[in-house]
Amino acid sequence: MTEETGSEFWRGIAPITKVFQPDAKPEVYLPNIADDDERYFVPFTETVFSRPVWISPTQNSWCDVLMAKSAGLVNRHYHPHEVFAYTISGKWGYLEHDWIATAGDFVYETPGEGHTLVAYDHPDPMKVFFKVTGPLIWLDEDGEPDGFFDVHNYIDMCRKHYDAVGIGADYVDTLFR
Repeated sequence: MTEETGSEFWRGIAPITKVFQPDAKPEVYLPNIADDDERYFVPFTETVFSRPVWISPTQNSWCDVLMAKSAGLVNRHYHPHEVFAYTISGKWGYLEHDWIATAGDFVYETPGEGHTLVAYDHPDPMKVFFKVTGPLIWLDEDGEPDGFFDVHNYIDMCRKHYDAVGIGADYVDTLFR
């Protein structure tokens, strides 16, 4: 329930009783996703970590908070689908572009873009909320395909990490929608 204040004109409105359709799953509510227990941040590379907050195995899509505590790197990759990013803290960018994102910045990545994600040294850790659809196609130093990473790889990576840190592999299942 929300707290009452004097300016909330809507206080007298009754909530609807038919919240979910019979086959709908409930919402995912996770407080403090960027400041939570660091065990929830799964090692993505040696220097970058990912905290899943929503996963759709059927859509090959996920949302996460990507974090690097210092200079970090996510290897070269290509997106055949769009990606959305909102910078929570820190400083990051792509070697292939001239902009550098900081807290409050939004980035839309068009389908068909290849890049090298880097986290810059900054007093605050890099934390970026991403919505990723489809696989990341890993690229070699010439920009040619060299493997892939999709939602199923992501789920497996998260399950192994959560099992190892005592959260439990099945925690990931609570994020499926």
